[in-house]
Amino acid sequence: MKQWKYYVMFLAFLLTFGLLVGCNSENANNETTAKKQEAKTEEAAFPVTVKDGLGEEVTIQSEPKKIVSLIPSNTEIAYALGLGEKIVGVSDFDNYPEDAKKKEKIGGTDFNVEKIISLKPDLVLAHASGAHNSKDGLQQLKDAGITVLVVNDAKTFDDVYHSIELIGKATGTTKKAHEIIENMKTKLEAIKEKAKSIKEKDQLKVWVEVSPAPEIYTAGKGTFIDDMLKVISAKNVAGDQEGWPMFTEEKAVALNPDVIITTYGDYVKDATKQVMSRPAWKDVPAVKNKRVYDVNSDLVTRPGPRLVEGVEELAKAIYPEVFQ
Repeated sequence: MKQWKYYVMFLAFLLTFGLLVGCNSENANNETTAKKQEAKTEEAAFPVTVKDGLGEEVTIQSEPKKIVSLIPSNTEIAYALGLGEKIVGVSDFDNYPEDAKKKEKIGGTDFNVEKIISLKPDLVLAHASGAHNSKDGLQQLKDAGITVLVVNDAKTFDDVYHSIELIGKATGTTKKAHEIIENMKTKLEAIKEKAKSIKEKDQLKVWVEVSPAPEIYTAGKGTFIDDMLKVISAKNVAGDQEGWPMFTEEKAVALNPDVIITTYGDYVKDATKQVMSRPAWKDVPAVKNKRVYDVNSDLVTRPGPRLVEGVEELAKAIYPEVFQ
Protein backbone atom coordinates (compact mmCIF):
# COMPACT_ATOMS: atom_id res chain seq x y z
CA MET A 1 0.00 0.00 0.00
CA LYS A 2 2.82 2.36 0.88
CA GLN A 3 4.41 1.75 -2.49
CA TRP A 4 1.11 2.52 -4.23
CA LYS A 5 0.74 5.71 -2.16
CA TYR A 6 4.24 6.89 -3.13
CA TYR A 7 3.50 6.07 -6.76
CA VAL A 8 0.33 8.20 -6.75
CA MET A 9 2.20 11.09 -5.10
CA PHE A 10 5.00 10.85 -7.66
CA LEU A 11 2.53 10.80 -10.54
CA ALA A 12 0.77 13.86 -9.15
CA PHE A 13 4.12 15.63 -8.92
CA LEU A 14 4.96 14.82 -12.55
CA LEU A 15 1.60 16.10 -13.74
CA THR A 16 1.92 19.30 -11.71
CA PHE A 17 5.51 19.88 -12.92
CA GLY A 18 4.46 19.21 -16.51
CA LEU A 19 1.63 21.71 -16.26
CA LEU A 20 3.95 24.33 -14.78
CA VAL A 21 6.55 23.83 -17.50
CA GLY A 22 3.87 23.83 -20.14
CA CYS A 23 2.35 27.02 -18.81
CA ASN A 24 5.73 28.73 -18.51
CA SER A 25 6.69 27.61 -21.99
CA GLU A 26 3.38 28.81 -23.38
CA ASN A 27 3.75 32.13 -21.57
CA ALA A 28 7.29 32.53 -22.92
CA ASN A 29 6.13 31.74 -26.45
CA ASN A 30 3.23 34.15 -26.13
CA GLU A 31 5.58 36.84 -24.82
CA THR A 32 8.03 36.30 -27.69
CA THR A 33 5.21 36.39 -30.23
CA ALA A 34 3.85 39.57 -28.67
CA LYS A 35 7.26 41.24 -28.81
CA LYS A 36 7.71 40.25 -32.45
CA GLN A 37 4.23 41.52 -33.27
CA GLU A 38 4.94 44.76 -31.41
CA ALA A 39 8.20 45.27 -33.32
CA LYS A 40 6.47 44.48 -36.60
CA THR A 41 3.68 46.95 -35.79
CA GLU A 42 6.22 49.65 -34.89
CA GLU A 43 8.11 49.13 -38.15
CA ALA A 44 5.15 49.02 -40.48
CA ALA A 45 2.44 51.14 -38.90
CA PHE A 46 0.77 52.56 -41.98
CA PRO A 47 -0.78 54.87 -42.84
CA VAL A 48 1.64 57.20 -41.09
CA THR A 49 1.65 61.00 -41.00
CA VAL A 50 4.88 62.98 -40.63
CA LYS A 51 5.80 66.65 -40.67
CA ASP A 52 8.17 67.33 -43.56
CA GLY A 53 11.07 69.77 -43.89
CA LEU A 54 8.71 72.59 -44.87
CA GLY A 55 6.50 72.07 -41.83
CA GLU A 56 3.71 70.43 -43.83
CA GLU A 57 2.00 67.18 -42.82
CA VAL A 58 2.49 64.32 -45.27
CA THR A 59 0.61 61.03 -45.03
CA ILE A 60 2.18 57.83 -46.40
CA GLN A 61 -0.71 55.42 -46.93
CA SER A 62 1.26 52.18 -47.14
CA GLU A 63 4.83 50.93 -46.89
CA PRO A 64 6.75 52.33 -49.90
CA LYS A 65 7.84 49.73 -52.44
CA LYS A 66 9.53 51.98 -55.01
CA ILE A 67 11.48 55.10 -54.02
CA VAL A 68 13.10 57.92 -55.99
CA SER A 69 15.67 60.15 -54.27
CA LEU A 70 16.34 63.66 -55.59
CA ILE A 71 19.54 64.37 -53.62
CA PRO A 72 22.62 62.31 -52.59
CA SER A 73 22.17 62.78 -48.84
CA ASN A 74 18.68 61.29 -48.97
CA THR A 75 20.04 58.38 -50.99
CA GLU A 76 22.78 57.66 -48.47
CA ILE A 77 20.29 57.71 -45.62
CA ALA A 78 17.91 55.40 -47.50
CA TYR A 79 20.68 52.89 -48.20
CA ALA A 80 21.81 53.00 -44.56
CA LEU A 81 18.21 52.16 -43.61
CA GLY A 82 18.38 49.06 -45.80
CA LEU A 83 16.18 50.46 -48.57
CA GLY A 84 18.64 50.03 -51.45
CA GLU A 85 16.54 47.46 -53.31
CA LYS A 86 13.53 49.77 -53.20
CA ILE A 87 15.34 52.72 -54.79
CA VAL A 88 14.51 52.95 -58.48
CA GLY A 89 15.90 56.41 -59.30
CA VAL A 90 18.54 58.83 -58.04
CA SER A 91 20.03 62.19 -59.02
CA ASP A 92 22.92 62.59 -61.46
CA PHE A 93 25.17 63.51 -58.51
CA ASP A 94 24.68 60.29 -56.54
CA ASN A 95 27.94 58.40 -56.06
CA TYR A 96 27.55 56.44 -52.82
CA PRO A 97 27.19 53.65 -52.14
CA GLU A 98 28.52 51.99 -55.29
CA ASP A 99 25.12 50.44 -56.02
CA ALA A 100 23.58 53.92 -56.29
CA LYS A 101 25.60 54.53 -59.46
CA LYS A 102 23.68 51.71 -61.16
CA LYS A 103 20.26 53.25 -60.51
CA GLU A 104 18.25 55.18 -63.10
CA LYS A 105 19.29 58.84 -63.22
CA ILE A 106 16.50 61.40 -63.01
CA GLY A 107 18.51 64.59 -63.55
CA GLY A 108 20.30 67.08 -61.36
CA THR A 109 18.97 70.26 -59.79
CA ASP A 110 16.34 70.34 -62.55
CA PHE A 111 14.98 66.81 -62.24
CA ASN A 112 13.11 65.10 -65.07
CA VAL A 113 9.47 64.91 -63.97
CA GLU A 114 8.44 62.62 -66.83
CA LYS A 115 11.27 60.20 -66.10
CA ILE A 116 10.35 60.03 -62.43
CA ILE A 117 6.68 59.36 -63.22
CA SER A 118 7.70 56.62 -65.66
CA LEU A 119 9.54 54.81 -62.84
CA LYS A 120 6.20 54.58 -60.96
CA PRO A 121 7.50 55.34 -57.47
CA ASP A 122 5.12 55.52 -54.53
CA LEU A 123 7.51 57.82 -52.63
CA VAL A 124 9.82 60.61 -53.77
CA LEU A 125 12.40 61.90 -51.28
CA ALA A 126 12.86 65.60 -52.06
CA HIS A 127 14.88 68.13 -50.06
CA ALA A 128 14.11 71.51 -48.50
CA SER A 129 17.27 73.06 -49.97
CA GLY A 130 15.80 72.87 -53.47
CA ALA A 131 12.08 72.59 -52.78
CA HIS A 132 11.23 76.23 -53.49
CA ASN A 133 13.04 76.28 -56.84
CA SER A 134 11.42 72.96 -57.77
CA LYS A 135 7.95 73.80 -56.53
CA ASP A 136 6.23 73.26 -59.90
CA GLY A 137 7.99 69.96 -60.56
CA LEU A 138 7.14 68.61 -57.12
CA GLN A 139 3.50 69.62 -57.61
CA GLN A 140 3.42 67.71 -60.90
CA LEU A 141 4.61 64.60 -59.08
CA LYS A 142 1.90 65.05 -56.45
CA ASP A 143 -0.71 65.57 -59.18
CA ALA A 144 0.42 62.24 -60.66
CA GLY A 145 -0.52 60.55 -57.40
CA ILE A 146 3.02 60.21 -56.05
CA THR A 147 3.71 60.94 -52.38
CA VAL A 148 6.47 63.55 -52.04
CA LEU A 149 8.38 63.90 -48.78
CA VAL A 150 10.52 67.02 -48.45
CA VAL A 151 13.37 66.21 -46.06
CA ASN A 152 14.67 69.02 -43.83
CA ASP A 153 17.78 70.98 -44.86
CA ALA A 154 20.21 69.86 -42.14
CA LYS A 155 22.69 72.41 -40.76
CA THR A 156 23.72 70.59 -37.58
CA PHE A 157 24.22 67.01 -36.40
CA ASP A 158 20.86 67.17 -34.61
CA ASP A 159 19.26 68.18 -37.92
CA VAL A 160 20.84 65.13 -39.58
CA TYR A 161 19.48 62.88 -36.85
CA HIS A 162 16.04 64.36 -37.57
CA SER A 163 16.43 63.67 -41.31
CA ILE A 164 17.29 60.03 -40.64
CA GLU A 165 14.38 59.67 -38.23
CA LEU A 166 11.99 61.32 -40.70
CA ILE A 167 12.92 59.02 -43.60
CA GLY A 168 12.87 56.05 -41.23
CA LYS A 169 9.34 56.81 -40.07
CA ALA A 170 8.12 57.39 -43.63
CA THR A 171 9.50 54.04 -44.84
CA GLY A 172 8.70 51.78 -41.89
CA THR A 173 12.33 51.56 -40.73
CA THR A 174 12.10 53.49 -37.48
CA LYS A 175 14.05 50.95 -35.45
CA LYS A 176 16.95 50.97 -37.90
CA ALA A 177 16.92 54.78 -37.97
CA HIS A 178 17.31 54.91 -34.19
CA GLU A 179 20.19 52.41 -34.37
CA ILE A 180 22.01 54.58 -36.92
CA ILE A 181 21.48 57.73 -34.87
CA GLU A 182 22.69 56.12 -31.64
CA ASN A 183 25.73 54.73 -33.42
CA MET A 184 26.59 58.18 -34.79
CA LYS A 185 26.16 59.78 -31.37
CA THR A 186 28.36 57.16 -29.70
CA LYS A 187 31.18 57.64 -32.21
CA LEU A 188 30.93 61.42 -31.99
CA GLU A 189 31.11 61.33 -28.20
CA ALA A 190 34.21 59.12 -28.38
CA ILE A 191 35.89 61.68 -30.65
CA LYS A 192 34.93 64.54 -28.32
CA GLU A 193 36.36 62.63 -25.38
CA LYS A 194 39.71 62.23 -27.15
CA ALA A 195 39.72 65.89 -28.15
CA LYS A 196 39.49 66.92 -24.48
CA SER A 197 43.17 66.02 -24.13
CA ILE A 198 44.10 68.90 -26.48
CA LYS A 199 44.76 71.97 -24.36
CA GLU A 200 43.71 75.39 -25.64
CA LYS A 201 47.32 76.53 -26.13
CA ASP A 202 47.90 73.49 -28.37
CA GLN A 203 44.83 73.97 -30.54
CA LEU A 204 45.79 74.43 -34.19
CA LYS A 205 44.51 77.06 -36.63
CA VAL A 206 42.98 75.43 -39.70
CA TRP A 207 42.15 76.78 -43.15
CA VAL A 208 39.67 74.60 -45.08
CA GLU A 209 39.64 75.26 -48.81
CA VAL A 210 36.54 73.98 -50.58
CA SER A 211 37.32 75.57 -53.95
CA PRO A 212 40.79 76.31 -55.40
CA ALA A 213 42.26 79.44 -56.96
CA PRO A 214 41.41 81.67 -58.72
CA GLU A 215 38.06 81.67 -56.84
CA ILE A 216 39.02 80.48 -53.38
CA TYR A 217 36.13 79.49 -51.12
CA THR A 218 36.24 78.28 -47.53
CA ALA A 219 33.87 77.10 -44.80
CA GLY A 220 32.62 79.57 -42.19
CA LYS A 221 30.20 79.21 -39.30
CA GLY A 222 26.90 77.52 -39.94
CA THR A 223 28.58 74.69 -41.86
CA PHE A 224 29.30 71.10 -40.86
CA ILE A 225 33.01 71.72 -41.38
CA ASP A 226 33.03 74.49 -38.79
CA ASP A 227 31.14 72.29 -36.32
CA MET A 228 33.54 69.41 -36.94
CA LEU A 229 36.58 71.57 -36.23
CA LYS A 230 35.01 72.63 -32.94
CA VAL A 231 34.35 69.00 -32.01
CA ILE A 232 38.04 68.11 -32.41
CA SER A 233 39.31 71.26 -30.64
CA ALA A 234 40.67 72.94 -33.79
CA LYS A 235 40.28 76.62 -34.66
CA ASN A 236 38.62 77.55 -37.94
CA VAL A 237 40.53 80.64 -39.14
CA ALA A 238 37.44 81.64 -41.15
CA GLY A 239 35.06 80.93 -38.28
CA ASP A 240 33.97 84.56 -38.05
CA GLN A 241 32.50 84.36 -41.56
CA GLU A 242 29.05 83.01 -42.49
CA GLY A 243 28.46 80.01 -44.72
CA TRP A 244 30.79 79.58 -47.68
CA PRO A 245 32.65 82.91 -48.17
CA MET A 246 35.05 83.69 -51.01
CA PHE A 247 38.53 84.89 -50.01
CA THR A 248 41.26 86.64 -51.93
CA GLU A 249 44.61 84.87 -51.81
CA GLU A 250 46.07 87.78 -49.85
CA LYS A 251 43.40 87.59 -47.15
CA ALA A 252 43.66 83.81 -46.90
CA VAL A 253 47.46 83.94 -46.48
CA ALA A 254 47.09 86.59 -43.77
CA LEU A 255 45.18 84.10 -41.62
CA ASN A 256 48.44 82.17 -41.20
CA PRO A 257 46.98 78.67 -40.61
CA ASP A 258 48.92 75.81 -39.01
CA VAL A 259 47.08 73.25 -41.13
CA ILE A 260 45.42 73.49 -44.55
CA ILE A 261 42.66 71.09 -45.58
CA THR A 262 41.42 70.87 -49.17
CA THR A 263 38.16 69.12 -50.05
CA TYR A 264 38.37 69.00 -53.85
CA GLY A 265 41.00 66.32 -54.48
CA ASP A 266 38.45 64.12 -56.24
CA TYR A 267 38.15 66.54 -59.15
CA VAL A 268 41.39 68.58 -59.05
CA LYS A 269 44.56 66.61 -59.67
CA ASP A 270 47.27 67.00 -57.03
CA ALA A 271 45.19 69.45 -54.99
CA THR A 272 47.61 69.55 -52.06
CA LYS A 273 50.64 70.01 -54.33
CA GLN A 274 48.94 72.96 -56.00
CA VAL A 275 48.49 74.66 -52.62
CA MET A 276 52.07 73.89 -51.61
CA SER A 277 53.40 75.40 -54.85
CA ARG A 278 51.68 78.80 -54.53
CA PRO A 279 54.43 81.43 -54.25
CA ALA A 280 52.40 83.71 -51.96
CA TRP A 281 51.86 80.88 -49.46
CA LYS A 282 55.48 79.83 -48.95
CA ASP A 283 55.77 81.44 -45.49
CA VAL A 284 52.44 80.12 -44.19
CA PRO A 285 53.18 77.65 -41.32
CA ALA A 286 51.03 74.91 -42.90
CA VAL A 287 53.03 75.09 -46.14
CA LYS A 288 56.42 75.50 -44.47
CA ASN A 289 55.75 72.43 -42.31
CA LYS A 290 54.11 70.47 -45.16
CA ARG A 291 50.84 70.16 -43.30
CA VAL A 292 48.46 70.34 -46.27
CA TYR A 293 45.96 67.48 -46.59
CA ASP A 294 42.97 66.54 -48.72
CA VAL A 295 39.77 64.97 -47.35
CA ASN A 296 36.72 63.61 -49.14
CA SER A 297 34.30 66.47 -49.68
CA ASP A 298 31.21 64.24 -49.34
CA LEU A 299 32.26 63.15 -45.84
CA VAL A 300 32.43 66.69 -44.48
CA THR A 301 29.59 68.40 -46.33
CA ARG A 302 26.92 65.78 -47.11
CA PRO A 303 24.29 65.59 -44.31
CA GLY A 304 24.05 61.85 -43.87
CA PRO A 305 25.28 58.88 -41.82
CA ARG A 306 28.90 59.27 -43.00
CA LEU A 307 29.40 62.69 -41.39
CA VAL A 308 31.08 61.11 -38.39
CA GLU A 309 33.62 59.56 -40.78
CA GLY A 310 34.31 63.12 -41.93
CA VAL A 311 35.02 64.19 -38.36
CA GLU A 312 37.41 61.27 -38.00
CA GLU A 313 39.25 62.16 -41.22
CA LEU A 314 39.71 65.76 -40.13
CA ALA A 315 40.81 64.68 -36.67
CA LYS A 316 43.45 62.26 -38.00
CA ALA A 317 44.82 64.86 -40.43
CA ILE A 318 44.99 67.72 -37.92
CA TYR A 319 45.94 65.83 -34.74
CA PRO A 320 47.49 62.52 -35.88
CA GLU A 321 49.25 62.04 -32.55
CA VAL A 322 45.87 62.06 -30.76
CA PHE A 323 43.56 60.30 -33.20
CA GLN A 324 45.67 57.79 -35.13
